[in-house]
Amino acid sequence: MADFDLSDFSSLDPAQFASLVKNASDAQLNEVLSGDLRTKVLDEIFRRMPGLFRPDRAGTTEAVIHWIITGAADGGSDTYELVISKGACTLSETPVNEPKLAVTVGPADFLKVVSGNGNPVMMFMTGKLKAKGDLALAANIANLFNIPKA
Repeated sequence: MADFDLSDFSSLDPAQFASLVKNASDAQLNEVLSGDLRTKVLDEIFRRMPGLFRPDRAGTTEAVIHWIITGAADGGSDTYELVISKGACTLSETPVNEPKLAVTVGPADFLKVVSGNGNPVMMFMTGKLKAKGDLALAANIANLFNIPKA
């Protein structure tokens, strides 16, 4: 895993992160998100999302989105809640609100989506990404964020 080191993820800019993900195998991506770095990496990704939010593209969107990332070491998943309201995006400390959209995705595919290296529509069509709730919001979610490109 020397090629794919996220141990100091907080110091990586979005383009560096996107490049790392692009050049990593699915096995490497899955390994990172099933090990000790899982919480650190996921927390950092979601901590950055409000800063990548594009209020100019959100319009009057009011939504609670639950991201459910599977593949934890214990076989479980982690859920993160983003709240889009009044032209802002905030990360909720604990997912407590009823989601307008719930997105369930495996670790490698999640990292590909948030780094601009995966096509969420194709992932949805092939069953790698599941969306429950507002499918129009699901189709538009990538447009609401400045997703880095490698």
